[in-house]
Amino acid sequence: MQVQRPERAGADLSPPAEPQKGASITSRLVFLYSFSAFGVLLVCSLFLYETLASNLDREKVKFLADEVETLREVQTDHGEEVDSLIEEVRDEADARHFSRYYVRVLEGGSSLVESPEMALLPVTAFPAAVAEQESPVKAKTYVTADGRRFLLVAARARAGAPANASREMQIALDDSAHDSITSDYRRSMAWTVLLGTLASTLAAAAIVRSGLRPIRQITRSARGISASQLHARVGSANWPKELIELANAFDEMLQRLERSFLQLSQFSADLAHELRTPINNLMGEAEVALSRPRDAPEYRHVLESSLEEFARLARMIDSMLFLARAERAESPLQPVIFDARKELEETREFYEALAEQRGVTIDCSGAAQLRADPILFRRAIGNLLSNALEHTPSGGRVQLQVQSRADGVDIRVEDTGCGVAPEHLPRLFDRFYRVDRARSGHPQGTGLGLAIVRSILELHGGTVELESAPGRGMRVRLRFP
Repeated sequence: MQVQRPERAGADLSPPAEPQKGASITSRLVFLYSFSAFGVLLVCSLFLYETLASNLDREKVKFLADEVETLREVQTDHGEEVDSLIEEVRDEADARHFSRYYVRVLEGGSSLVESPEMALLPVTAFPAAVAEQESPVKAKTYVTADGRRFLLVAARARAGAPANASREMQIALDDSAHDSITSDYRRSMAWTVLLGTLASTLAAAAIVRSGLRPIRQITRSARGISASQLHARVGSANWPKELIELANAFDEMLQRLERSFLQLSQFSADLAHELRTPINNLMGEAEVALSRPRDAPEYRHVLESSLEEFARLARMIDSMLFLARAERAESPLQPVIFDARKELEETREFYEALAEQRGVTIDCSGAAQLRADPILFRRAIGNLLSNALEHTPSGGRVQLQVQSRADGVDIRVEDTGCGVAPEHLPRLFDRFYRVDRARSGHPQGTGLGLAIVRSILELHGGTVELESAPGRGMRVRLRFP
């Protein structure tokens, strides 16, 4: 029987997917710029082409209208002399070197005068003739069997005296060069669009590369920053306005990383120091106990002393785990609305025996409804109250006060202890920070109490403030939203 090897749950045996590479900003901008240039050039070229074609047709119609008026004058002057009329028509046509046009004069339905080339154009191909006092405003396009293109107009004219007859003039303009002109223009237009797009692409590539040079410089600056060079900054003095905000955000990130790195290094050193003391105590007591045979009471004393050190280590580890979970937002809040004064009274009763032992009085005042996690609230107040009792001499006083405000609730813990110099206040929330040896000589403390208080307030979206001076005690204000 074939035995299948069980696979680990959640294991992905498929080969790792290769990272997808998107198009670069340079290529995208160049493509968009080139596409836009191509569209603009194409639209402009089409507009110019249509404008040229309409202008050419308009000018040709005007030319034909002028010829109509000229022939009307010729017929007015030489209408009764057919030979003279033929001569005038031929001379007028021969005078045009670049515009070849042909004339047919009809009288009574029969041809009176006709250019030889008019044989290609039947009478019925022409449009209806306009009145004697009107000029043609539109020409008809006609293409012969051999592919020649003509523009046709027709108009009526009055012959001069004594005939004074009404005649119809048909005029045809040879427009065969029209296709050649428009084809050449379209060809030139196509080359203009293509070459213009190519030139725009090259210009766009150069402009985009120049415009993105600051980003490459920021990238090189970022690559040069390592764990040992977190003090370096990108700066924002020489960057374009659009990149100043990015550079500032990057520098702020580096500043946070540097501060976190320094705090982590300091925390590691402080943690090693804090753990070394109880471990050395445990090792020393064990070595002394094992140095010679001892009776049961002596071993019991060693175990009791070791148990105190174990309890201190357990409290320290528990506090560190709480801080780590709080920083990663892994401590779920269970906020409820409760009477803050009542919670303060219960915490005061819990520490009442220790306060009497130390000769310290605890007072509680104020009233307010607070929405918070009761367990974390009691832990924060307990840490502050324990710290106040540790540093308040006999005969001193610790004041717990709750006060409601428009945007939240303030909790104040004041003592009449030895106080702290102002230069130490910013660092009191650092883990394992000690002001001096006198304040660190308390075996029950772990140096994490105020750090836990700040984490609890941050989880609730609040803040904690310290006020103190040597010999004037300390005031801690918790501001819950």
